[in-house]
Amino acid sequence: MTTPVPGQEDFDQQGRTFRLEILRALPAGFIDTAATTFALFIAIRVFDLPPAMKAAMLSAGSVGLLFSLFIVQIARRLGRPVNALAALIWVLSFIGFGIAALSEGKAAQYFTGCFLAFTALGMSAPLTSQIYRKHYSNHSRGRLFSFTAMIRASTAGLVAWLAGVWIGSRGNEFSPLFWSYGIACLIMAGCVLAVAPVVLRRTIRLQWFEAFRHVGNDPPFRKLLKVWMIFGLGNLLSFALFVEYISNPAYGFAYDAKTVGIITSTVPMIAFIACVVPWGIVFDRLPFYSVRALVNVFFILSILMYFLGNGFFTLCLGIALHGVARSGGNILWTLWVTRFADSERVVEYMSVHSFLTGARGVLAPFIAYAIASYASPIWVAGISASLIFVSTLAITPEICREFRERRANN
Repeated sequence: MTTPVPGQEDFDQQGRTFRLEILRALPAGFIDTAATTFALFIAIRVFDLPPAMKAAMLSAGSVGLLFSLFIVQIARRLGRPVNALAALIWVLSFIGFGIAALSEGKAAQYFTGCFLAFTALGMSAPLTSQIYRKHYSNHSRGRLFSFTAMIRASTAGLVAWLAGVWIGSRGNEFSPLFWSYGIACLIMAGCVLAVAPVVLRRTIRLQWFEAFRHVGNDPPFRKLLKVWMIFGLGNLLSFALFVEYISNPAYGFAYDAKTVGIITSTVPMIAFIACVVPWGIVFDRLPFYSVRALVNVFFILSILMYFLGNGFFTLCLGIALHGVARSGGNILWTLWVTRFADSERVVEYMSVHSFLTGARGVLAPFIAYAIASYASPIWVAGISASLIFVSTLAITPEICREFRERRANN
């Protein structure tokens, strides 16, 4: 009988999870093109949805983040693996995409299907973060996550170009594409079910807002939530108008599906792919607040370049910088709670973070469309960049403290 090597089981489990996450990254990247480009493009060009419905569609993923707070408490009460709950949520996304695929000529049905699909996709965020916390070690979590994020972004960039060409050649026909999105959701569900089960400590009764106790008990967590609220609102204001700005003839561009797909998905995803692994290494090795500030600089530059530039080149340069920023921001958003919470509490910290992300995500598209309607997208860009700058100033004391600590240790 062989004696198990200490830590070998955890190492094997990490490898298995990593392989399944690579596989899941392919359908996840495919689905990303729906949220970033084509769902809104179809809403604008095929159904000509009013601004309120377009804003609501953009906010659907954030509604899912709001609900994720309660999903975590349900997982605790049932004592079931978070994997199974994530899979069920992605089945709901399949149903939503199916409803949208069958909606030809029915704007209300299209909106309902997309809203359901994107809401469900947003609900799974804390559950997947708990899987990463359980199965990835602290010293390699950022690197492993960034590698799968690179695969996901590569898929999204390629699909955005191909889907744009396909929609343009089919006269904006979209039904087969949305059925494909639904099937991708089912593949993701299968992948997460194959990961070793992650079960939370079971509770006797449901306490819907129990996770918010950490906000009162943990001052650094509380401050970061405030800072992230300012930054997130700024970033989401501009993000809401990326597709609208170059699709709507009112703003002077009116690009076709292929060009919109290249600008809003392919270009930023290429930048994302090039930078996400380096950002993962940076996350593992450098202090958190310094990384947050550096990512913010890229977001500010990208927003100003995209909306204040003049022409195809500046649009591509601005959105490429946004891809660089998004690659770092994606790692920070998903993994930052693993720096501030112990293993059992990661999912609760993440659920609070997701809930507040959802709150600002629901508001931001409506605010962005209102400002753009009464002023212009350029005003939205200015407000966005200003909010991100303010959020960076707010963490300056922490950055200085990190610098002093690193200098003392060296």
